[in-house]
Amino acid sequence: MHDPRSFYTSQIDKYRSHLDTASKKLAFSSLLRFVVFLATAYLTYFYFGNTSAVTAVLVIGITIFVVLVSRHSDLKYERDKYRELIRLNESEIEVLDRKFHHLPTGDEFEDPQHPFSQDVDLFGKGSFFQYLNRTALPEGQRKLAQLLLSNDISEIDLKQEAVKELQEKADWRQNFSALARLVKTETRTGTILSWLKGYIPFVPAIMKWLPIAFSAVSGIAITAFFFDLIGGIELGLWFFVGLMITGIYLKRVNLLSESVGKVQDTFHQYYQLLGLIETTTFSSELLRAKKELIHSEKQKASLILKKFSRAIDSLDQRNNMIFGVLGNGFLLWDLRQSYKLEKWIKENGQNVEKWFEVIEFLDAYNSLGNFSFNHPAYVFPGLHHDSHITEARQLAHPLLDPEKRIANDFSIEKEQFFIITGANMAGKSTFLRTVSLQILMSNTGLPVCAASCEYTPIKLITSMRTTDSLTDDESYFFSELKRLKYIVDEIKNDKYFIILDEILKGTNSTDKAIGSRKFIEKLVGSRSTGIIATHDLSLCEVTKELPQVKNYYFDAEIINDELNFDYRFKTGICQNMNASFLLKKMEIVD
Repeated sequence: MHDPRSFYTSQIDKYRSHLDTASKKLAFSSLLRFVVFLATAYLTYFYFGNTSAVTAVLVIGITIFVVLVSRHSDLKYERDKYRELIRLNESEIEVLDRKFHHLPTGDEFEDPQHPFSQDVDLFGKGSFFQYLNRTALPEGQRKLAQLLLSNDISEIDLKQEAVKELQEKADWRQNFSALARLVKTETRTGTILSWLKGYIPFVPAIMKWLPIAFSAVSGIAITAFFFDLIGGIELGLWFFVGLMITGIYLKRVNLLSESVGKVQDTFHQYYQLLGLIETTTFSSELLRAKKELIHSEKQKASLILKKFSRAIDSLDQRNNMIFGVLGNGFLLWDLRQSYKLEKWIKENGQNVEKWFEVIEFLDAYNSLGNFSFNHPAYVFPGLHHDSHITEARQLAHPLLDPEKRIANDFSIEKEQFFIITGANMAGKSTFLRTVSLQILMSNTGLPVCAASCEYTPIKLITSMRTTDSLTDDESYFFSELKRLKYIVDEIKNDKYFIILDEILKGTNSTDKAIGSRKFIEKLVGSRSTGIIATHDLSLCEVTKELPQVKNYYFDAEIINDELNFDYRFKTGICQNMNASFLLKKMEIVD
């Protein structure tokens, strides 16, 4: 069994060494650029008056300087990547120490109408999402939330296979994340896809060859001018003809330039991520199927996206005032690059969505693989379709401190219903969320916090945190009734594991007891499976008439005038309650 902490520590040491080397190379590159600049300036001054010598010095000096600038950018990228890899590994060590509250909470994905998300601490500060999420892309984060919320019980074995494979590819996962984090994109991929689908071309077909022909004539004219074969007036007239042709389309070129400028970073980032995926061999069926989506018969998807990114860079040269004027006057630069961009959109625009989807899927699944890597003692549930829904040994909540949490064995058969009673703070609600997370994690393909687990896939639905709504002028009781109605309607259409915590809290005790009993009878009659926690001991009497219902409890003991909890899941009905004791202990009542 691997040790995550040792791995992350060794990664930090390795990348710090690489960072030190890259930083030294970068410093030398800066010095070399400065020397080349000074040498070019000095030699230009030294040979001033000798046109041929000055021209040669400038051409050679500028060429070397441009090469060094490009190399400097590569070195800077390398340095920044090592910095990001160090930060990634340092963050993982913090999470291993249960310090993860600085990570994204996923609050934007909360949905009170969802079958379970509001009840199981899925999103928010200290949530499971915050603990799990390592996505580097906003769209990957959204994809991860969708995976957790999907309640999808299909192909769990394929999901597990993919998570196991990514668990083993720790270096690849970190390189993917570091690469994705280096480029900060401002435009969402959904906006880009809408733009591509709705784009209306404006560059005429003649621009396929006209800029090439125009550039050739410009080259001849400039050469003729230097050999005094034509005058400046003739060259200037040709130059203004180029500006006039470009000027006809200037407004639409400006709009195109503004649009592609917003997506430039995304394409620059995504073609590199596609390249990383293309050069990786996947063995799991799910990941191989995703990789197949970026396969192209003509060319690698990464190269196709790179071509678009480079075309955007080329069009962006128009923003250099000197080059923009000369390039359009002599080369019809804007129209040449606009034609390339529109041709690319026409030929490849329809494929971009699936390429983006693959990247975002891998970004989301990296979080699942990372979670599995960080918890080598967790187990992947064995999948069955027998009489048991769940049969887990030493099941515990993954967000509780491993040094302090209490694990319990838990086994429930199809169409059974457990009534759980217990004292306040004895562990009922935590247990309900533990079971909820076991089902959610199992359905997502994650390993669960247990010594062993056998599982028959089933969807989850809960009612544990109903709230009133002042904006809708809705009472707590009516909100709860709506939630219960929602559950009743859902179980007519599919099989669910139902988890309820103290239902009908908004009415008097007698009415609550009668209503709760009738509701349990209805659930049992629908052949559902689930758990209900309650303080109402009278509800436990239903087991005498319904053999599908079983009683379990968590209790508390008063020892030496102190309340003690063992957090153990036990068969039977709780007899020890603690509200009166706590009221006296805290001197609220006499």
